[in-house]
Amino acid sequence: MTERFELVEKALLAMLEEKKYATLRDILATMNPSDIAGLFLGLEEKQIPLMFRLLPKELAAQTFVEMEPDAQELLIRGFSDNELKEVLDELYVDDAADIVEEMPANVVKRILKHADPEMRSSINQILRYPEYSAGSIMTTEYVSLRPTMTVEEAILRIRRQGIDKETIYTCYVTAQDRRLLGIVTVKDLLLAEDDETIIEDIMLSSNLICVTTQTDQEEVARMFSKYNFLALPVVDGEYRMVGIVTFDDAMDVMEEEATEDMELMGAMTPSEKPYLKSTPADLFKNRFPWLTLLMVSSTFTGLIITAFEDALAAQVALTAFIPMLMGTGGNSGSQASVTVIRSLSLGELKLRDLFTVLWKELRTAILCGTALAAVCFAKIWLIDHLLMGNEDITLMVDLVVCLALLVTVIIAKAVGCCLPMIAKALGTDPAVMASPFITTIVDAVSLLVYFLFAQMLLKL
Repeated sequence: MTERFELVEKALLAMLEEKKYATLRDILATMNPSDIAGLFLGLEEKQIPLMFRLLPKELAAQTFVEMEPDAQELLIRGFSDNELKEVLDELYVDDAADIVEEMPANVVKRILKHADPEMRSSINQILRYPEYSAGSIMTTEYVSLRPTMTVEEAILRIRRQGIDKETIYTCYVTAQDRRLLGIVTVKDLLLAEDDETIIEDIMLSSNLICVTTQTDQEEVARMFSKYNFLALPVVDGEYRMVGIVTFDDAMDVMEEEATEDMELMGAMTPSEKPYLKSTPADLFKNRFPWLTLLMVSSTFTGLIITAFEDALAAQVALTAFIPMLMGTGGNSGSQASVTVIRSLSLGELKLRDLFTVLWKELRTAILCGTALAAVCFAKIWLIDHLLMGNEDITLMVDLVVCLALLVTVIIAKAVGCCLPMIAKALGTDPAVMASPFITTIVDAVSLLVYFLFAQMLLKL
């Protein structure tokens, strides 16, 4: 499918170069807005306004929402006042608010100047809510009904108002003061036995699930995943309906949060720019501080090796197994941390589960550590000692390595599962405590355990 789209993209860009505008317009009119927005990524700056003006008005607005902020800004600066107003009139409020957030101040001023008063008021309302809250991603365009309406009146209202609303499948029943009383779907209305049925009699009013304007957007996204909603009502502190979050916005949040977690787990500051839009300076700024912190932290490993130089000098064979111990410990800790971080992000774990998680990971660590130690013991004795004839490797050296491996795996998994949950308790993103940090800590611990066993058993 991707290869096919690339061929179509090349053909369309060739039509633009050859100035076959009529044919290009007809083809674009049949395409999805997201696919059209992808075409703009391959255009030069001077071609973007030309391609955009070939689109029908409604499709142009839908495509504009899907475009990258740089292309949006370029178009807004080149729009006439009339063109800008036409695009704004076709946008949903939440999309307009998202665009305003991405634009520089002078562009924002022009957008708000040409938005109609109702949209301007709604945009300002959304922008007042805290970043990453439900209020900041909601739309105020929803269908509200009164409990005393009949089914016939409700359907007529949907027909009159629905064209300007982001979704009409779920309608919200509110009182005069906008308090949320219940919800009713279009399916409920169409399947009602009588057109004179009162909305209050068919609406769902118990166990209503909603969020407040202050609810964290990640929590909102989890609720969509849990309850399979198409839209979720947003209320204020007095349970008055102020907007809805739709499924497409929740999907955007899920993508953003997953990307942010992956970047944090890779020891990078999350970037707001796509990779291809990021300069080497941007990447340096996001990566260098973390690399510096991890590098400085790793010096503890060097200090431990220095402290046990005499032991290494007395038993050189121990040196060969340091990378294996550090690597296995880091991998064991990473397995535990990634599992816990993902469970925390999905809401499967709470802070009260810390000791349950620790007990589970300790038992897992004992099983993994024992099995690894057995394999390691056999490998060292059969291959390193017998097959390769290394006389420095004795049974006691083999035992030291395997005991250190067992204890390292146990400690690594305990550290790996506890640190993300502690970070969560302290209000820090658990993803920060991922592989790089776990590995740095476990490296130092594994060496310390290794040399302590060597001193005790080998009398070094």
